[in-house]
Amino acid sequence: MIIGTTKELKNHEYRVGLTPDNVAAYVAKGNTVFVETGAGLGAGFEDSQYEAAGAVIAQTAAEVYAAAEMIVKVKEPEACEYAMLREGQILFTYLHLAANRELAEVLLQKKITAIAYETISDAQGNLPCLRPMSQIAGRLSIQEGAKYIEKEFGGRGILLGGVPGVERGKIVIIGGGIAGTYAAKAAVGIDAQVTLLDINPNRLAYLEDIFGASVTTLYSTEANIRKAVSEADLVIGSVLIPGGSTPKLIRREHLKLMKKGAVIVDIAIDQGGCCESSHVTIHDDPIFIEEGIVHYCVGNMPGAVPYTSTVALTNSTLRYGLMISTMGAEGAVKADPGFMKGLNTYDGCITNKNVATALEMAYVPAEEILK
Repeated sequence: MIIGTTKELKNHEYRVGLTPDNVAAYVAKGNTVFVETGAGLGAGFEDSQYEAAGAVIAQTAAEVYAAAEMIVKVKEPEACEYAMLREGQILFTYLHLAANRELAEVLLQKKITAIAYETISDAQGNLPCLRPMSQIAGRLSIQEGAKYIEKEFGGRGILLGGVPGVERGKIVIIGGGIAGTYAAKAAVGIDAQVTLLDINPNRLAYLEDIFGASVTTLYSTEANIRKAVSEADLVIGSVLIPGGSTPKLIRREHLKLMKKGAVIVDIAIDQGGCCESSHVTIHDDPIFIEEGIVHYCVGNMPGAVPYTSTVALTNSTLRYGLMISTMGAEGAVKADPGFMKGLNTYDGCITNKNVATALEMAYVPAEEILK
């Protein structure tokens, strides 16, 4: 198979879809790999390293799109890339289609076989290709929240870990999945007071076993959310419905209950965000203030640490990409039910139920269309 990767175009996105080691793995299996010149520079990988691994260095993204049967990326294509997509091409990347109807329509029109990292699952129901980015985003959420609660940025001007004689800051984490768990680890590490809410009692019991008295766990109800956010200095939104739109658990009315200068970090913004007042921001303009509350809603948080993020991501995506290159997209997803959940569009149809529901479009089960 001919495989290609291009330079990411999202603002301050420095990750890359393939590392030189990944290229070597594809080439060893008899594939040809095209890499756009400079694609890996932001993550610390030179063109010469890709060439040494066996890649063909292309001068433009258009050259890569024209040659490749499968495009491997990090983030969804930008609007300027839509015209480069070819009918029947395989697109393997994060898609987050629930928040991007325009892209979904392009993929359907061009009959792209689009496989989304964020909806692939394993035998245990986990999301192996989303997990590493959730881990990084969770840790970063505390780091960024601690920064933007500084007075200079409109925050309350407190030190979340406190000092002797001064109360420690209160961090509330809504959602106890991977991102929420890693946010809690980071929050506990800076000695903040931490409260974590989730709707799954079994998950809450698991997290209480892990963190003990370091974290207060609460069942996520409207009353508990209202009380928790009203007391919080920093709120982390880490709610996820794989492929679907995120429920708006923090509503505008809640902002009026919060302390002026408190911070919301909405990790869930890729799927629309779990805060009603959130909208996507970028790394060089990451915050806005509404009702006196600082909102940090960067849509590609892990892009701030591109080397770590690229290696962590490709560690999880490579085996699936190699399956596609060996068996074809249809054969690969048929061979692995969890991988089939990653198939979002195929032959002009939406094949992921949560995506179809979020976009209010027709849904055709992947199992049915691939018979």
